[in-house]
Amino acid sequence: MLDIFPIPINSLQQERRIQVYLPQSYSLSQKNYPVLYMHDGQNVFRNDGAIGGISLELERYLDEKDLDVIVVAIDQNSSVRKNEYCPWENGAYSQKFLGAESLSFGGHGKQYLEFIVEELKPYIDEKYRTITNRTAMAGISMGGLISLYAACHYPKIFTDLILFSSAFYANQEKIEELVKRTDLSSINSLYMDCGTGEAGIGTSTSKEFLVSNNAVYELLRNKVPAVNFNVLEGEQHNYRSFQKRVPKLFSFLEGK
Repeated sequence: MLDIFPIPINSLQQERRIQVYLPQSYSLSQKNYPVLYMHDGQNVFRNDGAIGGISLELERYLDEKDLDVIVVAIDQNSSVRKNEYCPWENGAYSQKFLGAESLSFGGHGKQYLEFIVEELKPYIDEKYRTITNRTAMAGISMGGLISLYAACHYPKIFTDLILFSSAFYANQEKIEELVKRTDLSSINSLYMDCGTGEAGIGTSTSKEFLVSNNAVYELLRNKVPAVNFNVLEGEQHNYRSFQKRVPKLFSFLEGK
């Protein structure tokens, strides 16, 4: 079941649609559930309304698997997505990656994250039966960047991370610096992946995308007790590819 409602983001002076998936057992029991927060909410649950017409189809998947988890999806604001999902303005690495004439972007990630931690999560924990200390976050592309930033700033809140094809390049220098100086020993699990054909098979951009992800992984594997990085041969940067990895979103439930 999806519960859908708008909520204000006071720090950004906006309103955003929130979709909450409640497991099939929710109305039949008094159990409390772990929560997974996800970005790019339009593309999480249903193809109808998804940007580009293809979503992760997570509602169907969760119903079929009958998983005991609450999923909170936060819609993107497409016109400022890059600003909200990039904590800092893009730097030299990004300009090299995208081209010297690329426009600057980023810098509102802190406010967006404060909304999740200070406004949205307390609301969700009050309205639904959640396990307040079992909170995961998942992100795709720049959603992966803001998710890792969230874990670095709130490692005792977001204790499980799932990062698909993360666009770390946008803030490569800053996210590496942040990881280096952050104690991430409280993270229970961290799954990340990257395709070898993110921007097309055999392209230099795809190679650099993988280099960017591997650089972050090399830092994380010395900071996080349980980190898993998968290089996915031939996978590209699209939702057909992301759909294949949906089971990994719930790997944090294993053994709990």
